[in-house]
Amino acid sequence: MCELWCYISCFLTNLYFKGCNPLAETGRSKLQNQRAVLNQQILRAVRMRAGAENLLRATTNNKVREQVLLELSFVNSDLQILKEELEGLNISVEVYQNTEETFSIPLVPLGLKETKEVDFTLPLKDFILEHYSEDSSEYEDEIADLMDLRQACRTPSRDEAGIEMLISYFLQLGYVENRFFPPTRHMGILFTWYDSFTGVPVCQQNLLLEKASILFNIGALYTQIGTRCNRQTQNGLENAVDAFQRAAGVLNYLKETFTHTPSYDMSPAMLNVLVKMMLAQAQECAFEQMSLPGIRNEFFTLVKMTQEAAKVGEVYMMVNTAMTQEPVKENIPYSWSKLVQIKSDHYKALAHYFVATILCDHELQSSDDEDQQEKALSQLYDYMPEGLMALTVLKDKVQRKQLGKAHLRKAVVYHEEALRVCGLCKKLRNIDVLQEVLTAAHKRSLLKYAQQEKEDDFLSLIQTPDILPKTEHKVETITPQFSKVKVKDFFHRLGPLSVFSAKQRWTAPRTIRFHCEAGELGFSLKGGSPVQIYCLDPACSAASMGLKEGDYIVSVGGVDCKWLGVNEVLEKFKSVGEQPIEFEVISCQDTTASMHSKSATYSVGMQKTYSLICLAMEEDKIDQTKKAPLKLPFLSWGTKNRQKAASTLCLPSAVAGSSQTKKKLSPFALLNTESSLY
Repeated sequence: MCELWCYISCFLTNLYFKGCNPLAETGRSKLQNQRAVLNQQILRAVRMRAGAENLLRATTNNKVREQVLLELSFVNSDLQILKEELEGLNISVEVYQNTEETFSIPLVPLGLKETKEVDFTLPLKDFILEHYSEDSSEYEDEIADLMDLRQACRTPSRDEAGIEMLISYFLQLGYVENRFFPPTRHMGILFTWYDSFTGVPVCQQNLLLEKASILFNIGALYTQIGTRCNRQTQNGLENAVDAFQRAAGVLNYLKETFTHTPSYDMSPAMLNVLVKMMLAQAQECAFEQMSLPGIRNEFFTLVKMTQEAAKVGEVYMMVNTAMTQEPVKENIPYSWSKLVQIKSDHYKALAHYFVATILCDHELQSSDDEDQQEKALSQLYDYMPEGLMALTVLKDKVQRKQLGKAHLRKAVVYHEEALRVCGLCKKLRNIDVLQEVLTAAHKRSLLKYAQQEKEDDFLSLIQTPDILPKTEHKVETITPQFSKVKVKDFFHRLGPLSVFSAKQRWTAPRTIRFHCEAGELGFSLKGGSPVQIYCLDPACSAASMGLKEGDYIVSVGGVDCKWLGVNEVLEKFKSVGEQPIEFEVISCQDTTASMHSKSATYSVGMQKTYSLICLAMEEDKIDQTKKAPLKLPFLSWGTKNRQKAASTLCLPSAVAGSSQTKKKLSPFALLNTESSLY
């Protein structure tokens, strides 16, 4: 009964946040839950493998080594099966597509990164008491609001409200970082996020991991919004293009800003591939937008569509090339790389089919603009086949037909290659609409070729020239505009952030009680808020009570005045009348602006995240008395160490020589899954 009440309470709390959909029984949410379960299973298997590898390195007993090697083979087999299940979630894209019937090749969305709950309460309350010298119990509501917002961000709705909520939390983290995370020490708050491709958790006491993961989820949510758009309407396709461009912009911002993220899915190489893939999908939607009203069988219209289709094929070819490069090829889902290859071949085939239609169906008439047609045809090729010229081809019926058939043969070859590649992947074979689109396009090209076939065709074979890609709808990344989302600092009451931040150290508030002498204070006030003591007379009574030059006034008569200006503070002094003036001040202490010992140089004026993958952490045991070690062991993701571990799975293995003893750390078309990288 108690658990049920907590469940209902959590639901009601999350309803407060617009853009959160915590208990939606959708296909996306079910897949996300499956991903969470797989993440835990992978974590257990990785821990077992790390322990077995450590034992293998430590023992010299041959019998023990044989037993450990046998156990390792079983663990690696289990990890391989779990990885295949995770890839299955990544290709379950049908739940992300628009519910309207469509005859389009599915698009690939990214799944949201999973995380564990984080309790900010004790660390933040302790810091407020220690650093700001305030009663931390008065900030329990603000801390609860922060934790509720983070919890809501784990289940965002797939719309603009969900995007806005994630951005709100990202901006709020900026305030929290400045308020509570000093550059010289850890706060004892452990953030855990699961890699979208491998399911391996990444644990850090660095808030930058939290910020980077939220940025990844913003980009992922944009891809899910784009995939959900109705691709049977102009408005839907416009929204899809915009969503994929924004997704690419967020992921590119993540790549350029957080340059040393510790997980594969947020590495620069992987983000580079994801940005290219999102732009390719935006280009595909732009092509569908142009062809939606129907493609007229007219010379110049077909020339335009030829180059547009060739452009889509080219960008997908570039994505496929990027996916096959180290170090990302081992972690890109197999079905993704095959789908990208299929799309590249499919759109290249469409381009050759359009050229063939131009040459076979449109003979040069006396009323046609000969010069314009020659120019348009010439611009399709980088070079013409040997012995052929654009104008000659247009005028000569035989050459025109021969070149047209050459393009049809090329189209058929590309279509057949797309079908062959599709047949290689079990996941793609099960996507009915993909098979239907590819088969229909292949049959159309075969029918067109059969209409042109003659018995003496083998005597007139022409080498098919490549088609130059060109587009009038160039897609580009859209840089995220975080400033459009207005948020209020939860911890506004602590004072202006420019003064009251984790980088500044202050004395405890001191009470100054004095009488005005002949209506004179004995000092002046300057600055905005909070106001600062200026031109202090050393002989005045306030100075004798301990007031110092440069002190900040934080309260007058027990009323907080950290956000008040000079005139407002003076009014409060005057309102006292003949009574003694009593106010509290703080003094700035010397600070050493040293960078975090475990943060490298950071681009765009920020610090890089420090790579730490902690897999042996005991979640329920928190020792606040122990500090994090100066250097925590890394888990190697490299090929060399995988070979040492005889692993068959692209998951991390423990580095030889790493410490055996772990310090306790104190306190979302048709190819995707909600939590998968689809």
